[in-house]
Amino acid sequence: MTATAEARGGESGDGEAGSGKGAPPASRRALVAGSVGNFIEWYEFGVYGYFATIIAARFFTPEGASDVEALVKTYASFALAFFFRPVGAALFGRIGDRIGRRPTLILVVSLMTAATAAIGLLPTYATVGAAAPWLLTLARVLQGLSAGGEFGGAVSVMTEFAPPGRRGLYGAWQSFTVALGLLAGAGLAALLATVLDEADLEGWGWRLPFLLAVPMGLAALWLRLRLEETPSFRRASGAKSAPAVACPPPATATWRAIGLGIGRLMGWSAAGYTFLVVMPSYLQSTLGASFQQALLATVVANAGFALAILPAGALSDRIGRRAVMVAGTVALIVLAFPLLGLLQDPDASRAARAAAVFAAGAAVGLLAGPGPAMLAEMFPTTVRYTGLGLAYSLSNAVFSGSAGLIITELIKRTGDADIPAVYVVAVCAAGLPALLALRGDDHRRALRD
Repeated sequence: MTATAEARGGESGDGEAGSGKGAPPASRRALVAGSVGNFIEWYEFGVYGYFATIIAARFFTPEGASDVEALVKTYASFALAFFFRPVGAALFGRIGDRIGRRPTLILVVSLMTAATAAIGLLPTYATVGAAAPWLLTLARVLQGLSAGGEFGGAVSVMTEFAPPGRRGLYGAWQSFTVALGLLAGAGLAALLATVLDEADLEGWGWRLPFLLAVPMGLAALWLRLRLEETPSFRRASGAKSAPAVACPPPATATWRAIGLGIGRLMGWSAAGYTFLVVMPSYLQSTLGASFQQALLATVVANAGFALAILPAGALSDRIGRRAVMVAGTVALIVLAFPLLGLLQDPDASRAARAAAVFAAGAAVGLLAGPGPAMLAEMFPTTVRYTGLGLAYSLSNAVFSGSAGLIITELIKRTGDADIPAVYVVAVCAAGLPALLALRGDDHRRALRD
């Protein structure tokens, strides 16, 4: 298919083939409807990470258990949900590639909302004993399944509706709403920690952010009910009589692309969760920071992340995904140890520490901005939802979901406060060759039908 045909398809989001008249409204609806589910997903994952120490005490601390042991178990539950993401990506991705992006995303956001709200209603260990951690883990599994089906559909919708030459920017909105979700979770957690005393926060205040998923989910459902099917999916569905166009590629080619995608995402996954989600617990348990100080540092890091994403996505539309993502990876490798050293230095000023976490977040943003469009460009329409969803969820399962568990356990065993930097540098260095293998002109090529 030619780039011209792709341009026509991307401009016909109102359902009138070849007409650009309805493209801006359709594209805007695609951005909003795709983004809102990502916001809810990462808001919940952020809240869970920010309240990890409280959740550990409520659900994983029978009499005689240590706080560190409970925190490790909390992160194990956190990691388990991530490992169910690939199952959700495969399940919902298959549905989305067969029956459409729109109906699948409606189902996904409904399940995600229900699972998130359930966490806010669960009884604690003091109430139901050993059943409490199992109930929490079940809710996390359901959340992981639904979240696994979110990314592939949302990115497919955003990039398949994107006008020519703007896929990087459109895809970056997925990452930007991740940042907004994490910021919203951190901001609400910090607000509750400020206005509530410790007893109220640990008794019932921590439940409020999870229950807020209900009105958010209803708003997301309404937006997705108004969403149109993407031009790319409509073309692929209408071309079933032309096997060369409509048939999916061989499974070996798809799995090869998924493996390559994991390599290109692993640095983003590891650094993102280390600096943006795991950091509060690290600052509290390892460096002795207060809950409020840890959350404030995380808000600053997420602000740097958010501010870098859209410019990075737009820049990748001009100079290519490879240049921007390699620059972000190298920055993380070079800066990880110095930035962590500033946080550990008792004589460092508040301004210096704030600059350190802001810079760490911004470096992650250089990966997160171009990342969604880069993945979308790796797969044809017939397997795009499944392929990019699996690459993203598998990368996150291994390198994000396990980050808190790995870092906390290694610090516990070794006493080395530099473990977060070791983890980030090692994973980023391992993923750098896959990013260098990107073609420099992928951003100029049409999406494959």
